[in-house]
Amino acid sequence: MDYDIIIIGAGPGGIFASYELVKLNKGLKIAVFEAGHSLEKRKCPIDGGKVQSCIHCKSCSIMNGFGGAGAFSDGKYNITNQFGGTLYKYIGREKALELMQYVDQLNLKFGGEGTKLYSTANTSIKKLCIQNGLHLLDASVRHLGTDVNYIVLQNIYNELKDNVTFYFDTPVEHVRYNNGKYIIETKDGSYSCSKCIISAGRSGSKWMEKVCGELSLSTKSNRVDIGVRVELPAEVFAHLTDELYESKIVYRTAKFEDLVRTFCMNPHGVVVTENTNGIVTVNGHSYEDTAKHTDNTNFALLVSKHFSEPFRDSNGYGESIARLSNMLGGGVLVQRFGDLIRGRRSNSKRIAEGFVTPTLSATPGDLSLVMPKRILDGIIEMIYRLDKIAHGTANDDTLLYGVEVKFYNMEVEIDTCLETQKKGLYVIGDCSGVTHSLSHASASGIHVARCITESMY
Repeated sequence: MDYDIIIIGAGPGGIFASYELVKLNKGLKIAVFEAGHSLEKRKCPIDGGKVQSCIHCKSCSIMNGFGGAGAFSDGKYNITNQFGGTLYKYIGREKALELMQYVDQLNLKFGGEGTKLYSTANTSIKKLCIQNGLHLLDASVRHLGTDVNYIVLQNIYNELKDNVTFYFDTPVEHVRYNNGKYIIETKDGSYSCSKCIISAGRSGSKWMEKVCGELSLSTKSNRVDIGVRVELPAEVFAHLTDELYESKIVYRTAKFEDLVRTFCMNPHGVVVTENTNGIVTVNGHSYEDTAKHTDNTNFALLVSKHFSEPFRDSNGYGESIARLSNMLGGGVLVQRFGDLIRGRRSNSKRIAEGFVTPTLSATPGDLSLVMPKRILDGIIEMIYRLDKIAHGTANDDTLLYGVEVKFYNMEVEIDTCLETQKKGLYVIGDCSGVTHSLSHASASGIHVARCITESMY
């Protein structure tokens, strides 16, 4: 079957590219191929009762399906060029912000009205951070919450379904180029198109490397972020989260001069697992509905590692650390900060006696047997530094879950329209290695849709 445009991946990049293409030209014949399930069929079997840990589903409903890995995230859209990707390097800072603000308007239109927009502008917290050797990054943050984010996605799908053909549970095996057409090969058959948009997400990084090799696309090595998810009483960070909700704080360690940053802060949230290419890692969610709030706040502490020649497999490095955690704990490990500092593994008794009740059933263990010393030293430094602005962060009962890994695709060579060396082939979202957030990925989809539409006239 032949289409005008085929989009691979129904994450935020693919969704917003589809939306803008339909809006600008309803006559286009568009198909979206997604390895995961449709939104209503996405359900993680972990229920805290009969199923307490990852059972390695064929398609991880947390990572794959309509909405991508962001569908069950806490729905934070950060409007900023300071973090979340380098889209601005390709399209300009002003246009990048304009596109992110447009995405925000669409989220409000499709069910996000009434949600709060937080901002770091004019906050005294920035001064507090600077006084303690920390740096608060600037951003406006729209928090939809996991519940409202789901509603927004469902409404966008209802808007698209009559104008776009969706193929769910249909992973793409190969992308070929033949006589001016792109051939999309799946186990169910082959499909062709004049223009192809790849938006395979962060979980598609391995697949994307294969595609780049098959199509001889130029790439360069990217980074991998490795760290832990911190869980503590919500009151400890309340003065930050009440005002900013999401505070991206960066610290340069004294010992190695590595950058450690907070990431994905979830006030009154829950810690969850996710499965990337068969590896179980940890993440966090939160809800807009106060009835679903917990007594805890969680956030990631991540150390970015960039590698130089001859080593190019940054994702492989992160995977090996995560696999070690899976080997020791059968999944995710959890350790009290006090136990880590004392050089002893946590056990079920000490976890149960602590003042922080875990929101995830994880295996008590010793993160020092998993994390490289340099990375773990940086995380410990950061916890003590955060304790200066949020007293209680370094309490003995603070929980550390590991391993949290953020995989990034090797950065694909693209132009200002995010088009590759192969004319008509575009790479957007996190699989491009250029975007690392919901807002940047969504904005990249809008941008490519406009570029394609303009080229047709």
